[in-house]
Amino acid sequence: MKIVFATNNKNKLKEIREILGSQIEILSLADINCHEDIPETGDTIEENARQKASYVSEKYDIDCFADDTGLEVEALGGEPGVHSARYAEGTDHDSEANMAKLLRKLGNNNNRSARFRTCISLLQKGVDGKFHEVQFEGEVRGHIADEKHGHEGFGYDPIFVPDGYDQSFAELGEEVKNTISHRARAVKKLAEYLKAMA
Repeated sequence: MKIVFATNNKNKLKEIREILGSQIEILSLADINCHEDIPETGDTIEENARQKASYVSEKYDIDCFADDTGLEVEALGGEPGVHSARYAEGTDHDSEANMAKLLRKLGNNNNRSARFRTCISLLQKGVDGKFHEVQFEGEVRGHIADEKHGHEGFGYDPIFVPDGYDQSFAELGEEVKNTISHRARAVKKLAEYLKAMA
């Protein structure tokens, strides 16, 4: 089974391929010669995932899935949420600037509870010739550290410590993260669904 993962993020692509293994061939946007900047203008991570998957499946007439992830910090009213990748003003996927802003806004607040949420939107063509959507969600709860720790991973990994651990995602490393992360949990649901259909 071949399916396109609608992302230009090499870290995400590597992570998804490692989680899914060899049972499903994951094509990147580059593999289908899609080099456009796919819009992400939704108000929720669910809408963003759907928007990205719809763009690719409709334009390239191919089964596709897309994900969107948000880090939601309780004391900040759920920020950065859907704006996680562009949290720091005037930046796009600048992890250092995003983490600096988050730590600055959180300050010395004792409530450092947070959760990562990933939503995956899968669009597959049915026998009716139309694309049908199924969504999968994964969540991991934890807290925001006082400062960065570790060098592995990407995004907010150096400041997010999952419940049950005393190290950040960036310290735990990919092998551990890929078994407990929000994305891993959503992808596991996706994989089970795809295997049941294969």
